[in-house]
Order: sequence, then C-alpha cells, then structure tokens
Amino acid sequence: MRRLIVLGLFAVPAVFVLDRWLGVRRGGNATPPAPLEMLVVIDADIDTTWGVVADIALQTEWMREMKTVSVTTPGLVGVGTRAEATVRILGISAHDPVEITAFDPPTRYAIRHAGLFSGSGVITLESGADGTTTIVRWAETLVPPLLPELGALVQAPILRAIFQADLHRLKRLVETGSADA
Repeated sequence: MRRLIVLGLFAVPAVFVLDRWLGVRRGGNATPPAPLEMLVVIDADIDTTWGVVADIALQTEWMREMKTVSVTTPGLVGVGTRAEATVRILGISAHDPVEITAFDPPTRYAIRHAGLFSGSGVITLESGADGTTTIVRWAETLVPPLLPELGALVQAPILRAIFQADLHRLKRLVETGSADA
C-alpha cells in the first residue's frame, strides 16, 4: 500500500507535467490539437449525400456513438442552430451540446462542441469527377476536459477509427437506405 502511495505521489505530478510539456511543444494551449481527418467516397451525387448528412435526426443512424439528438432552437436548420446529443464512447456517456457554425448546402456542415469535451467538427462534400460520386471529408477536434494534451494523443487513434466507421455507415445509408446493409 505504501508503494502505491509513493508511486501516486510521483506519477500524478509527472502526468500533469507531461501534459503541459506536450502543450508547449505543440505551440501552447491556446491552439487546439490537430483535427482527426477521415474520408469516404460515396456512390451517390452530392445533393443526395447532403440530404442525409444534413438531416440531424438521421445522424443517429450512421453515428453509432450518438444515442440521441434533438434540435433545441426553432426554425430552419442553419448557422446558429443548436442541438443536444447524448453520446457514448467506450461505455462512457456524455451530454454533447453543439451549435452549427457553418451550413453551406451541399458542401459544408460544421459544428462547435460546447460540452464536457470541447472542440469542433466539419464535414465537407465534393462532387466526384463525373458527378455520380461524392467525396466526404470529416475533420473533428475533441479536447478532453482533463489532461487535454495527453488525452487528445491517447484518444486520437480510437476516435479516428470510430469516426471512420461512422463514415462507412453513412456510405451504406446513402447508397442502400440502411446503415447496417
């Protein structure tokens, strides 16, 4: 038991120092960590793809970690629209209030996370060469509330894999009508 206490006395401060060092090395805590970047090519035109991406109620179909979502502001969806989601990643649930910061049909949809995990996300759509496909790019930055530098570093490969799988479900949903097809 004594060894654990001694280890804790040295390990906890060391982890905080490591987190601060990573922040300084990256350029300071004023700038967020680099975004996670994912991509998928969907066999559908850009307007069809946009219709699914921009449908907030459908997002729970292709974003498996999003358990519920509801728009909390009245009117048409656009810049300034707010929504609240419940997300669960690795068995941990969190409330995720978001605000749409860009809404440019059919090419750009961006949000700002205002919950426990701060950050932003942007999905861009680009028509393929012949117009029958859509290139979907997703850049997401999530900053953990505790040990933001170390946390971002540790969560990056996990979240990148989760979000890439989400894009593959989006592809199936657009192409077949079912994210599980």
